[in-house]
Amino acid sequence: MSDLFWLSDAQMARLKTYFPRSHGKPRVDDRRVQGGIIFINRNGLRWRDAPRKHASHKTLYNRWNRWSDKGIFARMMAGLAAGHSEKKTVMIDATYQKARRTASSLGANVWPAPIAGADWLMV
Repeated sequence: MSDLFWLSDAQMARLKTYFPRSHGKPRVDDRRVQGGIIFINRNGLRWRDAPRKHASHKTLYNRWNRWSDKGIFARMMAGLAAGHSEKKTVMIDATYQKARRTASSLGANVWPAPIAGADWLMV
């Protein structure tokens, strides 16, 4: 893949102040992992679809999950936005909902009447 995302030296220098210190075992290179997380989020991919050149999908997910729980990414965004003189709010929405195959063919009467002694059944 030639379109992998890599942070520049200047970008890493700005972000490095927000990274927590490593405890115990040395962690995978921050540039590779951050580039992988951005690549996954930018392209809307599953963690398993991450290119191995960044890091393993498990490493990317674990870093994303742990740093999100600790509020590190929120502090990064707030810190980077604080230096910007823009006065209006800009929001990014990366949510999605998966539709089932039958979603387009559902009609008004999709729920059958309950059968005695059985749970709801879908046909």
